[in-house]
Amino acid sequence: MTIEITEINGTNCKTYLLTSGSDALLVDPVRERYDTYRAVLASRGLSLKMVLETHMHADHLMINRAAKEGFGAPVVMHRASPSPLVDRHVDDGDAIALGDRQISVMHTPGHTPDSVCYRLDGAVLTGDTLMIGGSGRCDFPGGDAGAQFDAVTTRLFTLPDETIVYPGHDYKGHTSTTIGQEKRENPRFLGKTRAEYIDLMSKLGLPFPEKVQQSLQVNQSGFEASDVAFPAVSDLASLDHLTATGVAEKLANALPPLLLDVREPEEFVGELGHIRGALLVPLDALERRLPKLAGYVERDVVVVCRAGARSASAGAILRKAGFRRVINLEGGMLAWVAAGLPVQR
Repeated sequence: MTIEITEINGTNCKTYLLTSGSDALLVDPVRERYDTYRAVLASRGLSLKMVLETHMHADHLMINRAAKEGFGAPVVMHRASPSPLVDRHVDDGDAIALGDRQISVMHTPGHTPDSVCYRLDGAVLTGDTLMIGGSGRCDFPGGDAGAQFDAVTTRLFTLPDETIVYPGHDYKGHTSTTIGQEKRENPRFLGKTRAEYIDLMSKLGLPFPEKVQQSLQVNQSGFEASDVAFPAVSDLASLDHLTATGVAEKLANALPPLLLDVREPEEFVGELGHIRGALLVPLDALERRLPKLAGYVERDVVVVCRAGARSASAGAILRKAGFRRVINLEGGMLAWVAAGLPVQR
């Protein structure tokens, strides 16, 4: 049985419903359309098996804890995703089952570090990696135009020319394209070297989406703005960052820094584990725990999370509260584990 692909948002931000028999997946749902998705699933008698995200979105709010519970389905994202709401982390080459069919995961970083495309039955859902006559911007945190050029030209453009492309956005009323058409006509890539593409993307000068920082901080943390006093963009920009090996060297000093892990308790003892001696203070509890951390105001404080996003917000909150020597672990526990450094569980 083949997989049917239906676009159900009808807006610039595209959400796709994938169905095989009565089994269904939602790709890139927009929070404000939650009731619409529930109605579509109910009217068609579909059972939602998973929610797939192509990347960490900056232009709209992703589903929150309440919507996730309402769907009753696990959330799937790439392993580099910072969100604590992810139930299954996938990587390049992984397969996702829908009915008796398989959907292949292609890691295509560039727009964001966790960007993926989903390939199935002669089609590919490209998120913000490849669009119709364009590509996703690379000026959000973690963006990398060179990586995006590689992902498109050496991965997506090697798919069969007849492969149908379903993008995450379109602003001209189009619904789909093909790999062959994009290879022949996409002006972002046609005749461009990698260096020329990087230069082109650096000069786009696109305005940022409305409330981009709010969307990013809420989506990355899994908490609402009412739960956490998220810092301003300027506060985040002033934060110091240190690599995993740099943090390890600091921990070997006679007076090591305080390690403040702002993940959820289940993450602290989960697959990535935690750094020995780390103090667990989840992000949503940080503000009310500040008085108990007052003794560290003049000490180095290294803030840790999964991928470095929540910890950046936490670090900015600490700086604003008067902590003078706050450092964000760049890349979070993902970078720490990738560096082969020891963890506890």
